[in-house]
Amino acid sequence: MRERIHSLEPKGETRVAIIIPAYNEQACIKETIEDFYREAPHALLVVVDNNSDDATHRIACDTMESLGCHGVVINEKVQGKSAAVNRAFREVSADVYVMVDADCTYPAADLPELIMPIVEGEADMVIGNRHAENRYLRENKRPFHGAGNRLVCKLINVIFQARVDDLLSGYRAFSRRFVKNYPILSHGFGIETEMTVHALHKGFRIASVPVHYKDRPEGSFSKLNTFRDGMLILKLIADIFRLYRPVAFFSGVSLLLVLLGLLSGSVPIAEYFSTGFVSHLPLAVLASALMTLAVVFLACGLILSGISYSSLFAYRQGLSSYDEKHSEKYDA
Repeated sequence: MRERIHSLEPKGETRVAIIIPAYNEQACIKETIEDFYREAPHALLVVVDNNSDDATHRIACDTMESLGCHGVVINEKVQGKSAAVNRAFREVSADVYVMVDADCTYPAADLPELIMPIVEGEADMVIGNRHAENRYLRENKRPFHGAGNRLVCKLINVIFQARVDDLLSGYRAFSRRFVKNYPILSHGFGIETEMTVHALHKGFRIASVPVHYKDRPEGSFSKLNTFRDGMLILKLIADIFRLYRPVAFFSGVSLLLVLLGLLSGSVPIAEYFSTGFVSHLPLAVLASALMTLAVVFLACGLILSGISYSSLFAYRQGLSSYDEKHSEKYDA
């Protein structure tokens, strides 16, 4: 089985790697490779075949061979886009990394603008904004996906006091600093959100540039499912609060338990002040249990907040050590 096509080291002063995760993309992979090769002939093209059961792998290899481009086709057996990107981030060495979907939805013509903030050292992650000039709205045939994107995007902006325009964009550029200090933990399509939240939480610099977008061509089918992905987005919202704002999350749960405790305890309390007795003993026990749980959840939030702060401190301290080794610019 052919794995390597030519050299893994791209030419040029700035090494650019274009990572293309692909799962059953035989209808689009050839055009995607050709498009990005025309725009960046010296870049390293990395197709990560994620257990495709069609001709994606063969077409990718044949296309790279016919073009004579610098590229590699990697087989990643762990299913999911996150696993595919993680494999590429781990094994590819470059100065600038580009992630793009293999479905012909993102044109290579926007590549120079996308990577420019990385090349100039102004950002660690650049998000290709599909919503500029309502491009995504015109092309997207799944309106609920756009609504879900906007909902989570607003939430992220509120939590982190940020201005992210397109949270779920699959067209992004990254610095080596970001890639080599980013442990991918998500599964499936959640990687875009995880990347953004990780960058915001850890203090990486984020930029956004407008990119063009077009819907999948005829004969190409999306792996997304509106209702399944909608449930995943709701779970994602809860996870973001739980992991990155534990005080807010557990305080909210604690407040809900307090309200339920007051509601269930109102009857035995009113009865006691009226008669001096409590006949609704189960309600009294329930109210006590709910109030106890409320205190426990509040304590969990405070403890986890301290742990989260310590973890963030340790991460940024490690990042400072990385910068000291790799980013010296001036001598005293």
